Amino acid sequence: MYALSAHDPREMPPPGIPELAFAGRSNAGKSSAINALAGRRRLAFVSKTPGRTQLINFFSLGERAYLVDLPGYGYAGVPDAVRAHWQMLVGGYIAERPSLAAVVVVMDIRHPLTPLDRTLIEWLRTARRAVHVLLTKADKLSAQAARKTLDQVRRELAALCPGATVQLFSSLKRQGIGEAAEALTRLADGKNKAPAKGE
Repeated sequence: MYALSAHDPREMPPPGIPELAFAGRSNAGKSSAINALAGRRRLAFVSKTPGRTQLINFFSLGERAYLVDLPGYGYAGVPDAVRAHWQMLVGGYIAERPSLAAVVVVMDIRHPLTPLDRTLIEWLRTARRAVHVLLTKADKLSAQAARKTLDQVRRELAALCPGATVQLFSSLKRQGIGEAAEALTRLADGKNKAPAKGE
């Protein structure tokens, strides 16, 4: 269920239960993925307008974890002042939040590993954050093309962020929800940790 939205780090809940944050380019399917994994139709607001999420939104899974919806990145139409605030808010959250267990990077399977995605993943590796990638909208490709893209992204991630995991996902077809739920449970339990650069 929806817990709260934070425009400032002081507005976040006290650190405690594990937090699983979702990050991705605007309109990559982040909010749809959160809704599918939480089993709610409109838990996180889904919009066709890129850049709508401007706060860090917390959704409670009871005592087990929070799902955290981070503002989307890469949308040119966002004013500079808003973008600077996002960078401060999200950057501080990823670098310093003690209860952040992992970051789920959401990518449209038709446009994976953009330069901004790569920058984020390298940043997460440096911050020693566990990473799980959802290749969303997998239903937009044939099964063969989706598998080929998955294999390619897996190979590139192995070099970019050792230990990161990746899977196919479609909220529309409810594909990969069980696999993602298992991955999130593992990450919330602290079973994955990204190695620091050079390790």
